[in-house]
Amino acid sequence: MAVLWSLIVALIVAAVVILIVGRLNLGMSVSGFGAAFIAAIVIAVVAAVVIWLLGALGVTLGGGFLGTIVLLIVAAVVLMISDRFVSGMKVNGFTGAIVAAIAMAVVYWLLMWLLGLIGLV
Repeated sequence: MAVLWSLIVALIVAAVVILIVGRLNLGMSVSGFGAAFIAAIVIAVVAAVVIWLLGALGVTLGGGFLGTIVLLIVAAVVLMISDRFVSGMKVNGFTGAIVAAIAMAVVYWLLMWLLGLIGLV
C-alpha cells in the first residue's frame, strides 16, 4: 500500500510541476490539472521506455556534464513524444521541449525542497 501511495503522490507532484511550467509559457502549455495528471502518467511511461531502450542499446546515462546533457535531451524527446498522446498538452518544438524540461527540473527541485522543509517528503 505504501508503494501505491508513493506513486500517487509522485504523480500529483509531477502534475503540479507540469501545470506550473505550462502556466509560465516556457515551451509547453497544458489545458488543466486533468491533462497535467495524464501528461505526468504518459511522461513517466514514455521515459521508462526510452531509458530502457537506451540501456538495451548500450547507452548509459552516466553522471557529470555529458550525462546531464544526455538526460536533458532524453527529457526533451520524452516531452515531444508525450505531446502526441495527451490532447491537452502542447510542446513548442525541440527548443520549447528543452526549455520546458529545464523549467520542470527546476520547479520539481524547488517543490520537493519546500515539501522537505515542512516535513512532507
